[in-house]
Amino acid sequence: MASFIGDYICKIDTKSRVTMPVAFKKQMPEGAEERFVIKKDIYEKCLILYTIQEWEKQNEALRSELNPYNKEHNRFLREYFRGTAEVAADANNRILIPARLLEYAGIEKDLVLSGQDRKIEIWAKETYESKEEKADDFAHLAEKILGRTNQ
Repeated sequence: MASFIGDYICKIDTKSRVTMPVAFKKQMPEGAEERFVIKKDIYEKCLILYTIQEWEKQNEALRSELNPYNKEHNRFLREYFRGTAEVAADANNRILIPARLLEYAGIEKDLVLSGQDRKIEIWAKETYESKEEKADDFAHLAEKILGRTNQ
């Protein structure tokens, strides 16, 4: 299982390709395919990049919770998969990001690839920088989420 760490400022080339940072390539599990799934994030105007192996795990989790014959679940699944694309790294370690997804995330030239454990978030650089939490706000959030005592 990949665990991606770090955030990297990258440029999109004229053919909508981004070069994966060497650090992310090194963080891929040995023998992993260099195929990925890219999709819109549910909560933010960014994209999510999963290894094909992690994508399969995400699908298994969905399958265990959702019934495609339930109308509400079906609506969720339709939106969850809308715009999703399978991509692969080329010989130069570049990934082609579909134009419709770049447009959705507001990415024109500079972007940030941000490792988030088992996924990589892809942000327009300006949007990513605007989302940074103030130190005190982050400390409060950390305390709220992680500061519970186990009893």
